[in-house]
Amino acid sequence: MAALGLRAFGTKGLCWLRRNPWAPLSAGFCSRGPGPRPTSARQREGIRNIVLSDPKKRNALSLAMLKSLQSDLLHEAESKDLKVIIISAEGPVFSSGHDLKELTDEQSPDYHAEVFQTCSEVMMLIQNHPVPVIAMVNGLATAAGCQLVASCDIAVASDKSSFATPGVNIGLFCSTPAVALGRTVPRKVALEMLFTGEPISAQEALLHGLLSKVVPEERLEEETMRIAKKIASLSRPVVSLGKATFYKQLPQDLRTAYYLTSQTMVDNVALRDGQEGIKAFIQKRKPIWSQCSGQFPQVSASPCHGLNSVPTNFLR
Repeated sequence: MAALGLRAFGTKGLCWLRRNPWAPLSAGFCSRGPGPRPTSARQREGIRNIVLSDPKKRNALSLAMLKSLQSDLLHEAESKDLKVIIISAEGPVFSSGHDLKELTDEQSPDYHAEVFQTCSEVMMLIQNHPVPVIAMVNGLATAAGCQLVASCDIAVASDKSSFATPGVNIGLFCSTPAVALGRTVPRKVALEMLFTGEPISAQEALLHGLLSKVVPEERLEEETMRIAKKIASLSRPVVSLGKATFYKQLPQDLRTAYYLTSQTMVDNVALRDGQEGIKAFIQKRKPIWSQCSGQFPQVSASPCHGLNSVPTNFLR
């Protein structure tokens, strides 16, 4: 299940303190060093808002920023009170990517490895997270900042936003951003961005699939919250199961994908909220979701059965 993926990122090592969901999440974090945290987070009515809060450094994804973002994502991730996450930023730049001052030869190769490994873990965590993650972009997103947008499940941007992977211009090819970018936009679009470093507009990003929606700047928060509130009104176990299954079936061949998703539909029907939704539809009433995060049936250890369980005759 998606929760298992979270444990792989060290949830047990994070000494979270429970707080009022209306309070800043940072109030409940363990101390991780002097100075303010480079992100802030608040949660209300199932919607967690994580803000990149270092506009003076163009919200660069420094190691500290990455670890802070990772903590905000992992904080009580399995709580039934969390339904959806929004990632946004202060200032005119969503994120300029890695902090290049951390990538000089003044730092050791081990430090450089930690930066890129932590960044990769954060990007994978977004996909493995049990709730949908929405990027709300109002400005420039470059390199690992563009990677962050591409890694989110949904991305809403203002029409003033732009996106680029300009590392090639400074001799540092955007190889890790290419992982998320190449899985989000067509190959030739990704390669042009990677080989030239030239930015694309929000409308171009929408056309190529990097964004879900583009709206005027004054409507950005309204539209993002509309989507988030809709998701928050739905059954968390059903959405979580659906998200995990969607990503699991993507790399499979067509027959295996249908087998995995067919099994998941059976699991979904067995969920309490699955039955509640079906009965509510038949009875012409609104469903009353249980909001229990532990409803998954015991027929399998994950939302989808593993590939080893695919019958031979099904693969013919």
